[in-house]
Amino acid sequence: MSQKLELLAPAGNFHTLKEVLAAGADAVYLGGSQFSARAYAGNFNQEEVLSAIDYGHIHNKKIILAVNTLLKGREIEEQLYEYLLPFYEQGLSAVIVQDFGVMQFIRRNFKDLPVHASTQMTVTGVSGAKLLKKAGASRIVMARELSLQEIQKIHQEVSIEIEAFAHGALCYSYSGQCLFSSLLGGRSGNRGRCAQPCRLSYEAYDSRFKKISKSQKQYPLSPKDLCTIELIPQLSESGVFSFKIEGRMKQAEYAAGVVSVYRRCIDRYLNGGKEAYYVKKEEMEYLLNLGNRSGFTNGCYQQWNGADMITFDNSSHEKSIAESVPLQEELKQKISGVLTVKQNRPMECVVWREGRKCQVFGEIPKEAVNQPVTEESLRARFEKTGTTPFVFESLKIQLDDGLFLPASQINELRRQALDGLIKQCVSPFRRKASGYRKQKERQSGVKEGKNCLITASAETKEQLAVLLESPSASLIYIDSAAFSREETVDGVNQAVNAAKTTGKRVYYILPAVFREKTAEFYRSIFAKLKPDGFLAKNYDALGFLLEQGEKPEKIRLDYSLPAWSNESRQAFAAFGIGGDAVPLELNQKELRHRDNAGSEMQIYGYLPLMTSVHCVSKNVLGCRHTPSLTYLKDRYAKFFPVKNHCNECYNVLYNSVPLCLFSVMDQLQDLGIDAFRLSFTVESGKETAEILEMFAKRLPFDMSHATYGHYKRGVE
Repeated sequence: MSQKLELLAPAGNFHTLKEVLAAGADAVYLGGSQFSARAYAGNFNQEEVLSAIDYGHIHNKKIILAVNTLLKGREIEEQLYEYLLPFYEQGLSAVIVQDFGVMQFIRRNFKDLPVHASTQMTVTGVSGAKLLKKAGASRIVMARELSLQEIQKIHQEVSIEIEAFAHGALCYSYSGQCLFSSLLGGRSGNRGRCAQPCRLSYEAYDSRFKKISKSQKQYPLSPKDLCTIELIPQLSESGVFSFKIEGRMKQAEYAAGVVSVYRRCIDRYLNGGKEAYYVKKEEMEYLLNLGNRSGFTNGCYQQWNGADMITFDNSSHEKSIAESVPLQEELKQKISGVLTVKQNRPMECVVWREGRKCQVFGEIPKEAVNQPVTEESLRARFEKTGTTPFVFESLKIQLDDGLFLPASQINELRRQALDGLIKQCVSPFRRKASGYRKQKERQSGVKEGKNCLITASAETKEQLAVLLESPSASLIYIDSAAFSREETVDGVNQAVNAAKTTGKRVYYILPAVFREKTAEFYRSIFAKLKPDGFLAKNYDALGFLLEQGEKPEKIRLDYSLPAWSNESRQAFAAFGIGGDAVPLELNQKELRHRDNAGSEMQIYGYLPLMTSVHCVSKNVLGCRHTPSLTYLKDRYAKFFPVKNHCNECYNVLYNSVPLCLFSVMDQLQDLGIDAFRLSFTVESGKETAEILEMFAKRLPFDMSHATYGHYKRGVE
């Protein structure tokens, strides 16, 4: 086969970078000192990143920098340009980005720097891929929940590079849609500081708080490690170009060991095709011994979800040989050279490699008094390339007899020649930035005037009935989970008509996960749906609405489409949308730096900690194809509600207590926020009515059973 595939390896430090490249990686992704989703990895300081970029170019490898966290306003305005500038000028291959505002910032200030849309942007379909390509992404890292067929459809309909995870740890939640670590301990996964509460033990209970888990210590939120070594042909045929190994926090021995196996197998496929492809038993055993979590899973590529993908009994990562794996010989590039040492002429050395050439001159050799230099001694000294990235494949020496050369002069000539060749190899990749350009100010969002807008959302018919009767909210959001698919059109349109009689508006919330089957369903009913507008929770839903010709001003964005900064707000506002949501992870001080006009803030509700393809109810009891409520009990005896949304087959795990900001409403209005939402998820109709009354009458809420979220504390 002639098709080229990329093997993309992780590196948490320079030693690991050298090892994975020597093991056969085509590219390496790494984190710098800021804005990396692995803040606790070793990571690279500025000089190390610059050296890594040159090292990559010398060896014809790509170096990709992870800038894959959500950035606060001041970080974009005051730090991002100066942080990226030296790497850009050095010739950085690409950046991985999660923040839509960061993507637009880079496209504006570093036009020819490729941007890869991180898996944390949760792209699950064609619509999201098209939207991000139009926004400037050159590659999209697939959500790890996609099937081979879904990836293939994106590949067929969107001309863009596709990267997919091939090996390593998996997240229980759709990446970028997790607040578990953030809300429980202040360590945000969106800031690279995830504490991995999903790896802890939990007991499962049904809606009546009857225990349904089989043992006291289980790990229902802990997926096995991914291994796709047997699926390389299928992934390639589905359109995957870059095979990504997870593990920036792993040891060099582990990363290089995994890369070496995948290198052999990818080459085996490229050389022999699918029909001749095989994986040796000892190769699979080697990968298992390097490290696994209760064995391996091939993830969602061939199945939607299932209990066999979860560790359940042991969430620890186990290894047996990683520390004793033999390290690779350092990568060296073969070069050729001619060394000329003639009487009455300066020494001359010419070295070259792949069209790159360097010529240097040294001192004039003297006549030998005792022992003249020989070709053998000259060759032995000159071929000592040491820590340089080169090794001589051929060195021709032209030497006159009877000459003397000090060792220091020979060493200096060699150093100048090899340093010069390094410069020749890296200089074509150097760039010059045109200078920092700020985003032009745009009208972002629809301002509601001096009177604040009160909205409320419902996930059940019972909650919806209460909202339609309540005078508290003038805009009602109907979640896609409120009706079955068969009921959706009539249910939504009837609610719209009922709301009109009391002067209310109704918006429809598209699913939190908008995969291809979801898109097919909504395409079939879209013309029949008559809400006043839509709320989009992801890039796929936003792209879908724009493709369907929905007026942008009738589209609002939820906080799961993060607009942490004014830069991000303006990037979304370029679509002409009707408003966005105040981020959940910014504190009061940080919100003062953000333009909040036209943004809506949630002031009540059980916040979603995880949105997952996995189903707690199915994994514990078996699939019943019925929406239900279960609970997970943690080691502190807190109960976390879990709802399985069967229409689209995903789970949402909610916080154990609701967010409540009723007592700080005056402060929120002083921040310029003019729309406030009460979100109802697991509440009964009676509880919904009681909470609406408390809000309307400004009655005190028992904060011992509620949380201020991040409003007072924020995240690092």
